[in-house]
Amino acid sequence: MVKTAFSIRHARPGDAEQITRVHDASWRSAYRGVIPGAELERMIARRGPNWWHSAIVRGTGLLVLDFDDDIVGYSTYGRNRVPSMPYSGEIFEIYLTPEQQGLGFGRRLFNATRRELAEHGYLSTIVWALADNDKALAFYRSLGGQTIRRAEERFGSDMLTRVAFGFVSAPVR
Repeated sequence: MVKTAFSIRHARPGDAEQITRVHDASWRSAYRGVIPGAELERMIARRGPNWWHSAIVRGTGLLVLDFDDDIVGYSTYGRNRVPSMPYSGEIFEIYLTPEQQGLGFGRRLFNATRRELAEHGYLSTIVWALADNDKALAFYRSLGGQTIRRAEERFGSDMLTRVAFGFVSAPVR
């Protein structure tokens, strides 16, 4: 019998290289064909190991999912950035490597991030996804997210629609 272990924990400065690897692979998988190619590569290049190391050291809300001694997912979170919306917390990003998607890790990371937000007093949560990212839309709907707003955002020369999902119930334990 083969056993593998996973854990969800706060990111440490030494995690920057592995988070970069997850970020790059997951963004290319999620956004190729959605965000214009040159713009996508520019966005990915901005988030190298130095960027992630700095985010960790600054105390950015950042959880990582370790699976079999490798980081295969991460989430970033904090106070809702749109004060006019009645949600206190926000999950800014939640990504897994393409190989780990569809195995239940995303749900676990999402729930752990919601619990982390609740520990800081943020009991309701908002999360945004691009309208053309069908996997993300289905994921947030499967978790009980309610579509609460749509907005346009420029990516290079393209305008893309973002969808906000709201979660008002207590985070899953």
